[in-house]
Amino acid sequence: MSTATATTVAPLTTDEAEALVAAARAAAEAAGVAVSVTVLDAGGHLLAFRRDDRAVLISGETSTRKAYTALQLDAPTADVADLVRPEGPFHTLPTALDRPLLFIAGGLPLHRDGRVIGAIGVGGGTPDQDHGFATTAVQKLF
Repeated sequence: MSTATATTVAPLTTDEAEALVAAARAAAEAAGVAVSVTVLDAGGHLLAFRRDDRAVLISGETSTRKAYTALQLDAPTADVADLVRPEGPFHTLPTALDRPLLFIAGGLPLHRDGRVIGAIGVGGGTPDQDHGFATTAVQKLF
């Protein structure tokens, strides 16, 4: 039996997830953009989701896939998009896995005390807009 003590990190709460959704949506609304926002816990399970009724339907799927990708890679999707382009070192990654990965800006991992506790994904605007809305939400809460 190990004598090392594990550091417990509080999980992402539903209240925090809902606050992230509200903050991202407020940023998008201020910019005049209709979006979908997804927040996942550390296990990739849905904690909060909201699609603006004016947002394109696919934005719900893209926001969820962006969050999942950011969670699995522990990296903003904006930072890995170039890696999967045809000339990139990981160009086969999107098709190598049977997982809902999406390498478009708008997904961010969420950290507490240096550990990943979940992820947020925003879809519906341009990739730069989605990244900005997600970043604004994270900066307001973490």
